[in-house]
Amino acid sequence: MFDNFLIRGDSLRNDVDEGEVTGFSLAVRNANYRGVYLSLHNGYFLEVDGVLYPVAVQRFEINGKAPRTFDEIRGAVWEHWNYDDEGILHVAAPGGLASGPHTVRLQQSVLAAYGYLSTDEEWVENPPTPGTGAGSDKTPQIISYPLVLTETKDAR
Repeated sequence: MFDNFLIRGDSLRNDVDEGEVTGFSLAVRNANYRGVYLSLHNGYFLEVDGVLYPVAVQRFEINGKAPRTFDEIRGAVWEHWNYDDEGILHVAAPGGLASGPHTVRLQQSVLAAYGYLSTDEEWVENPPTPGTGAGSDKTPQIISYPLVLTETKDAR
């Protein structure tokens, strides 16, 4: 339902740390209109121009806290991500992305939103891989977004 609004269109940036481009970032929104507890957020299927960026290279920044891995976020059981709050998805990719247009394909993975599901216990121990459809909650399809990178952001 909210798939077309999951990425802010003008948010694609390269991240710079101590003068070196270390990756890129984009502003994302929660697909679930009620929001979710952050510990249920399992990362993203993320592909840019045909290159897949797995959860292992993703960090998530929300609620005024520094970017965290999704393994760290699994422990944020009392922290909530409200529907209208933007998060920043940081991706480690030395050299970042070239300036200009890019095709970003994205699917958000949230493990549960409506109470107990038969998969809940399994997913606590073995979270599904984003992009498989499992845990996709309100984003059942991988959505393509045409974005343009125009700025570089100092990550410090």
